[in-house]
Amino acid sequence: MQTAPSLLSRFGLLRPAISSFGVMSRSVSTAYDVGASTNIKWHEGAVPTEAKETAMQQRGVVVWFTGLSGSGKSTVACTLEHALAESGKITTLLDGDNIRHGLNSNLGFTAADREENIRRIGEVSKLFADTGIITLVSFISPYRKDRDRVRSRVPEGKFVEVFMKVPISICEERDPKGLYKKARAGKLKGFTGIDDPYEEPSNPEVVLEAETPDGKRISPQEQALKLLEYLRGKGFLEGPSK
Repeated sequence: MQTAPSLLSRFGLLRPAISSFGVMSRSVSTAYDVGASTNIKWHEGAVPTEAKETAMQQRGVVVWFTGLSGSGKSTVACTLEHALAESGKITTLLDGDNIRHGLNSNLGFTAADREENIRRIGEVSKLFADTGIITLVSFISPYRKDRDRVRSRVPEGKFVEVFMKVPISICEERDPKGLYKKARAGKLKGFTGIDDPYEEPSNPEVVLEAETPDGKRISPQEQALKLLEYLRGKGFLEGPSK
């Protein structure tokens, strides 16, 4: 019976791996400090992002939905994810409320906590995109500087900011969690759009509005289709060009 290494070698799988790790083991780099972490260094993966993207026939990207509570971020993101899955694409959906159940459960809604909330999910979304996954992120993310910081961490051209440009009147009309009602009654402090600011993106890649110029409501399916066409047009739904 052949051993696992001999089988791997037979199919040409063992030699590249040994070669890659050999190069990594011989490279010498000095440890350094990053933030509060000391004596660390960056380790390159043995399989580059482009190889993973070629295998999946798509390109990693961070699609960042931002907008007021009730603007439809999660609904459109979920609709888009279903459409992408139906066409065989690999995705992940990172939703603000869901993330606060685990990774960010120790954060509140102060300005400092909001900043850390976005910093963490920005780093997570970058990791997914670096793996070639189409990463949909649905967070109010009210502060422009926090969103711009995430953009600066993602490879150029792989951060798509989607601004849900929905008037607060429509968001309050929807009020899926009853939060606007509580905020208006003074029972909820620091609520974005009421007594805490929301800073609109200065130059988003995509703007999704709630209504047409003649006042017709635009459905989540129509909004998701616009995003799907954008991603296709930018080449994210196919592998890297040769």
